[in-house]
Amino acid sequence: MEAIDHLDLVVSDLERGLAFYRGLLGPLGYVSESEIEGERGERVVYLGRHGGSGALSLRAAQAHEAPYDRYAIGIHHVCFAASIRARVDATAAWMREIGERLGGKIESGPQEYEYTPGYYALFIHDPDGIKLEILHRPTERDLAARLSELEQRLAGLEP
Repeated sequence: MEAIDHLDLVVSDLERGLAFYRGLLGPLGYVSESEIEGERGERVVYLGRHGGSGALSLRAAQAHEAPYDRYAIGIHHVCFAASIRARVDATAAWMREIGERLGGKIESGPQEYEYTPGYYALFIHDPDGIKLEILHRPTERDLAARLSELEQRLAGLEP
């Protein structure tokens, strides 16, 4: 199986959702935008990655409103990859400055988590409470460079 091509999210307020996700995902390369008409005639907006590999779409809810519960059947959270750690930090800064005013919330991070070596993530919630993660997972080359840097620092501390 290849990578997921696109993921559709239903939000309570399409314009608020678009403002939030444009700001959140633009720096991660989701810079193209297109629209279609959904199967019920609704407006569906796709935020796509540069080069066309992967997209997130948003559409307004048409069913009854209920609080989102990530432990109910459905999606627990969605994780977006960041190519460098600084992008995770920049996303946290955007959340504090703009994302929270749009109704988003930081759950935890950015910080390293013990899942795998170098797992550096920010966990947030969108305005509807959907949990999102922005993750930088280093390559082996990144880890080797970090190990070399730490060895040099340790050598400088030894008498």
